[in-house]
Amino acid sequence: MPVSEAEAATKKQPSDGVLRSELQRVWSVDLTKIPGIRTGIAQTLFGEIGPDFTKFRSASAFASWMGLCPDNDISGGKVLFVATRKVKCRAALALRMAAQALHHSKSALGDFCRRMRAKLGAPKAITAAAHKLARIIFHLISTRQEFDDSKFAADQLHYQKRQEAKLHAKAKSMGYALIPLDVAG
Repeated sequence: MPVSEAEAATKKQPSDGVLRSELQRVWSVDLTKIPGIRTGIAQTLFGEIGPDFTKFRSASAFASWMGLCPDNDISGGKVLFVATRKVKCRAALALRMAAQALHHSKSALGDFCRRMRAKLGAPKAITAAAHKLARIIFHLISTRQEFDDSKFAADQLHYQKRQEAKLHAKAKSMGYALIPLDVAG
């Protein structure tokens, strides 16, 4: 029985687990532990950038190379135009796709993405989340550390406390007092 080209191509592709372990071996870090990053996105990053991140002097330079940073046009001390540079980079496209997946994530990065979406709108929020993912990836690969969501959870807790303090101040200025609900029952 002859095998079609599509079936032959799928048989030649490595399984997800094999690809994931190979990427972990090359980078010494499992990027798929980052919310939104899947094996295909990590493979795209490896294909575009390679295993060596020393060509970038910092996480900012890495994000700028991908066109995920604002490119402010300043003349005479006045900001004329603010936008991201138009760059054709598959790695940036992959990170934007990962950022879109964060919208439904229950992680701290998902909360960041939803806050940015409410504040900036969807397109700019995706770029902001992709920028954050780029900085996280650069840090993990350059320091060879595993992803730790507890650092982002601490930032999320700090953000929630600031929001609560703002609500208390707003209620006090209007002559009201906030009383916490007892949810123990």
